Amino acid sequence: MTKQEMMHRTRQFAIENAKLVLSVPLNVVNKNYCGQLARSASSTGANYRAACRAKSTPDFINKLKIVEEELDESMFFLELLVELNPDLKEKITPIYREANELLSIIVSSINTSRANKS
Repeated sequence: MTKQEMMHRTRQFAIENAKLVLSVPLNVVNKNYCGQLARSASSTGANYRAACRAKSTPDFINKLKIVEEELDESMFFLELLVELNPDLKEKITPIYREANELLSIIVSSINTSRANKS
């Protein structure tokens, strides 16, 4: 997968999460979880873009570690939202699946970068 394809996927991930957030019923718990999800999902794309501009391999790995954390956080809030809003499971499942795929790609990239650094 190219850098441009990953930039597109992480951007699309942020957009899909934003659309989800807009569709979630408003209450105090959903509002908090949706706010966290919107931040972590958009941070995924922003930090991947930053990783693409890394100055060195260690800088690249550090930035990808942030992407990894933001994806994991997004998955956590998606899990909470589906638990508290089971009627949204059909909407949330493909977004969660994409988060998991992106996470696998990022972890693999981190491992490859570490191996090539040695």
